[in-house]
Amino acid sequence: MSEAVAAAPKSRSGRTPHGRRKVRSAIAVAALEKFAEQGFEATTVDQIAEAAGVGRRTFFRYFRSKEDVVFPGHDERLAEVVELLEAASPDAEPLLVLGEAAEFVLGMYLEEPEVSRKRSELTRQVSSLRDKEIASIDRYQRVFARYLRARFADQPDGELHAAVAAAAVVAAHNHVLRQWLRSGGELDARAALRHATGKLSDALSGQWPGGGSDAGPESVVVAAVRTSASAEVVLKQVQEALRGIER
Repeated sequence: MSEAVAAAPKSRSGRTPHGRRKVRSAIAVAALEKFAEQGFEATTVDQIAEAAGVGRRTFFRYFRSKEDVVFPGHDERLAEVVELLEAASPDAEPLLVLGEAAEFVLGMYLEEPEVSRKRSELTRQVSSLRDKEIASIDRYQRVFARYLRARFADQPDGELHAAVAAAAVVAAHNHVLRQWLRSGGELDARAALRHATGKLSDALSGQWPGGGSDAGPESVVVAAVRTSASAEVVLKQVQEALRGIER
């Protein structure tokens, strides 16, 4: 041939959504391995990029800082949760809608088990990352509560019910996630979460605003819970509050 045939340009893995997820996951795994090897504070962005086989510019295309690399995909997943809740049927049972949203969030951890396990180990050791994780969880809880406030607009005690239910679903999600991590990924986490949110829905059945509670229009359910509480603790507190109404 008189002229060289130009080689077809190589496809860059970061050009498709699937490719971007792969690159992001590879950077996250490399970072978590470096953190485990030499400590979080001692590890630099350049070292992470080198370990992941990418350039510094590529690193910052995916993450703002080395702190952000510990929690890949949360901003994207939160936006998707908002879309999911906005698209939910207005006739759907509210707590089951939140259960589906929580399962969607859980999928982010289940899809990248290696990243999830290494992240869990790291956040137990680094308090600043633990604080960042709590802040991330709180963002989901606020989104859940906002959805419920819209569902219960102009209903008696709607904001109270929204706050309690949002905290309960987040607690159930976190409890199942911890169980899954302790099981080494063996637990059927999706089924466990559906079971937990089903229990919560049963406990609150008839107590939603406009839900026809036999306790009367002035009834209020108050249950103070912490975000880190387990699903069992949340359920027990809600049930105790309900029993108090029935007396």
